[in-house]
Amino acid sequence: MLDINFIREHKDLVKKGVESKGFDITLIDKVLDLDEKRRKLLLEVEGLRARRNRIAEEKKPCDKENAEIRTWGEPKKFSFKAKDHLEIGKNLKILDFETGAKVTGSQFFFLYGDGVLLELALTNFVLDKLAKKGYLPVMTPDLAKSRYYLGTGYSPKGQEAQTYTIDGTDLGLIATAEVTLAGAHSDEIIPEEKLPLKYVGYSHCFRQEAGAYGKYSKGLYRVHQFTKTEMFIYCKPEDSEKFHEEILSLEEEIFQDLEIPYRVVEMCTGDLGAMAARKFDIEVWMPGRQDYGEVTSTSNVTDYQARNLNIRFRNDAGETEPEVLQKWMGKEKISAR
Repeated sequence: MLDINFIREHKDLVKKGVESKGFDITLIDKVLDLDEKRRKLLLEVEGLRARRNRIAEEKKPCDKENAEIRTWGEPKKFSFKAKDHLEIGKNLKILDFETGAKVTGSQFFFLYGDGVLLELALTNFVLDKLAKKGYLPVMTPDLAKSRYYLGTGYSPKGQEAQTYTIDGTDLGLIATAEVTLAGAHSDEIIPEEKLPLKYVGYSHCFRQEAGAYGKYSKGLYRVHQFTKTEMFIYCKPEDSEKFHEEILSLEEEIFQDLEIPYRVVEMCTGDLGAMAARKFDIEVWMPGRQDYGEVTSTSNVTDYQARNLNIRFRNDAGETEPEVLQKWMGKEKISAR
């Protein structure tokens, strides 16, 4: 059986092969027409989900219904007004949005000197820590086919747009390594004895960040390109809650090691997004903002992505069963039949 992506990308070659076997080549055009309709329907579904979430948010102050689970650490008190990260970055000459805007556009930036070393130090710290916890470090491509960014829930159009698409191709820049890590095992049946599969992905991330965020768009809070590490777990459905909690605990451990005060918030239904069934955010204390701000999230998306990407597992008896993907930062887990 040919993969639909292969048919889509090599239509003439497939037609030639079908014709040489004496079959009707018009079937290929029918298949591709159905594929195009399916992809358009996926976009419409994602758009409707996004609209539903926006309406729910407009009807009630969703963020006020989010539940604070616990806090850790005491925010430091200063005898002076704390500077925000943008002012500090400019003063130290390590963060430069002006050159980013000149070369690329608004909400892009340059890092210099110690800014680069700090980002790499944080990345290496997290990768080393998670590798010791059994997570396999993975550096993924920054591009993915539409099947994967749509199948994981990232819509390229509308007010909830995230994905930058590449004209003339079936590719988009990933908004998170969750897209490529989910795609890595698409159309596979994973033996039960290999589960759980634990990954920590490292990638550049690109997001359109459509919509207005007011004061929370300042500086590094809302940018179009950044690097990110992301925990992502393939596991059995019955283990999804356990691994969801594991990722949250590792997330907390990282901020405790860095001695950054934080709080854990469980998101209400209106703030879950299209694919998540349960989601926790970690919000750290930001002295320049004089408030907590979200820096990480981890979500359980049950079987949303696994069903879209045809990811299954086979139990010890040789039977094929649902399977759960769990991801992090980019967030979530999934299971599929």
